Amino acid sequence: MRRRSLSQAADESQVDISPLIDMVFILLIFFMVTTTFVKDAKLELERPSAQSATRASTKSLRVHIDRFSDIYVDGEMVRPWMLQSRVRDALRSGASSEILVVTDRRVPSERLIEVVDQCRLAGAKDVGVATVEEAG
Repeated sequence: MRRRSLSQAADESQVDISPLIDMVFILLIFFMVTTTFVKDAKLELERPSAQSATRASTKSLRVHIDRFSDIYVDGEMVRPWMLQSRVRDALRSGASSEILVVTDRRVPSERLIEVVDQCRLAGAKDVGVATVEEAG
């Protein structure tokens, strides 16, 4: 009889952790679905700084200019004369009408103005230049 009471006591002292595991998986799924991932090009850029910088939208189309003045749209190298058509195609495919130009501080201002102008001619309503504070 004593033997039964020991096994019953052992069964009662166990804690069921399956609801805890279920909650952990639900939270994991929630955070994975609600997190916004920004796909940034794998370029080493030294961004310029500005006093009035604000955080950029994560939904804006990003155009990169590296230190050698090469232009990239969605991580793909684009020639200057092709930039307007690539941006126009991206805007038609449902991307935001905002464009963020991420440039190296050593890029000549002539190249930067050319890229901004081509983006505006493609139909972008808001074109901005990324700075150090705009890490997004």
